[in-house]
Amino acid sequence: MKATEPPTAPAAGTPEDRRQRKARQTRDALATAAIDLILEHGLTGTTVEAIAERADVTRRTFSRHFTGKEDAALDFVRGDGDRINALLRARPAGEPPLLAYRRAVRAWLADREHPAWHVRPRMRRLLALVDREPALFAAYERIRVDAQEESIRILADRLGTDDVQDVRPAVVVDAAAGVLTAALRLWARGADHDSGAADLAALVERAYDALIGEAASAGSPGTTDK
Repeated sequence: MKATEPPTAPAAGTPEDRRQRKARQTRDALATAAIDLILEHGLTGTTVEAIAERADVTRRTFSRHFTGKEDAALDFVRGDGDRINALLRARPAGEPPLLAYRRAVRAWLADREHPAWHVRPRMRRLLALVDREPALFAAYERIRVDAQEESIRILADRLGTDDVQDVRPAVVVDAAAGVLTAALRLWARGADHDSGAADLAALVERAYDALIGEAASAGSPGTTDK
């Protein structure tokens, strides 16, 4: 099952390019307003109308971009999932799938031109809130699952296999993405301190090392169930 090729980007400076840039700015403004208001007033104390007003757009404009306030506040999760998948797609064809995913995540965390969401102010607080708010958690999980489904298709293409019949792409992605999720949750426990962006990258590396070490131990002689 092959991923759909992205459309060709319009030439810079064309009317279409300007419309896309304006739409992106509006979407970013709405996402930022949603994060700010939810952290200021809580999820139940935040309305879509208040988000639209903070972003200086209409309620109708909000609905063109997002399905709800949770979706808006977590747009950064969707964006970074897309970036990780783009980096995964660009990894050398000969890399083993788990290594390719790990290096894609490493490149995402190290990107200074387009910094990952965790370097933005108050992101630890928002991620910590995800685990306490069922509606935010459900939205987060839906976005995460969608990104992982795309990762599975990318790895299946790399392996020249079928992502339904061959379990390897799904196993690798669930394990590798699970490591990242675990590291993010550990990192978010320090939500009272907004520093630590570099610490997340180091924590992710330790988490992947732990997975590889445990997998090696599980495959050692004397550790099988047989």
